[in-house]
Amino acid sequence: MSTSATSMAPSTSVYATPAFWQRFWRTSGIQAAGLFVIAYVIVGSQPPISASDDVLVAFYDGHRTKILVAAMLSGLAVLNLLWFAAALRATLADRGQDGWGAAATAASAMLGALLLLQTAVAAALAYRLGGSQDHSLVSGLNAFAWTLGVLTSFPRAMLIMSGAFGLWRAGLISSALFAAGVAVVVLGVLGGTTWLSDGIWAPDGAYSRLVSPLLLLLWILVVSRVLLSRAPATGGGWW
Repeated sequence: MSTSATSMAPSTSVYATPAFWQRFWRTSGIQAAGLFVIAYVIVGSQPPISASDDVLVAFYDGHRTKILVAAMLSGLAVLNLLWFAAALRATLADRGQDGWGAAATAASAMLGALLLLQTAVAAALAYRLGGSQDHSLVSGLNAFAWTLGVLTSFPRAMLIMSGAFGLWRAGLISSALFAAGVAVVVLGVLGGTTWLSDGIWAPDGAYSRLVSPLLLLLWILVVSRVLLSRAPATGGGWW
């Protein structure tokens, strides 16, 4: 065998097999959930919409390093979220449910874009505007970040729905788990109605800030477990 032919031979390394990459990307949802939680713990919750100028400046100027570190972790979390959606689509396509897989891809892309924009607003305030004297601009951007969080409810619900319906139609989850997924979809859509001026149903209220995102993270962990328990897809799209 010639040298050129030898160099073209497929690698026997386990890292060069489709099974390795499928399992690696099927863990992306777990990685995304972990990174989102770590980022939240580092920086905490941003000031409410009604926060005073002193509170806003103290948060964005006083926690600049924490906010920027959390922004980096959030960016990595979004990347893992997109890979999670890609792994979900590959699994669904292998079971003849590529329509739901395409919906998962579209939803994750939309969700990722909104999350990155929300992260960019907080990072910009911390990086440049934390000490600005234009307090109305700082307050407006802070409120804008909260409204972006509300709008993420819709692609979050679509991502959960595509996984629930697709996996159920593919016979990979039980009817009980499917029903739980539908319930989470409904609760996710309700997150897009949190427009009261104050209280739990405000953009900066407990439902939009904690409950709705937590539902997505729990669902991602459930779906990740389902994906990891299944045999690798037969398609060759991973390598």
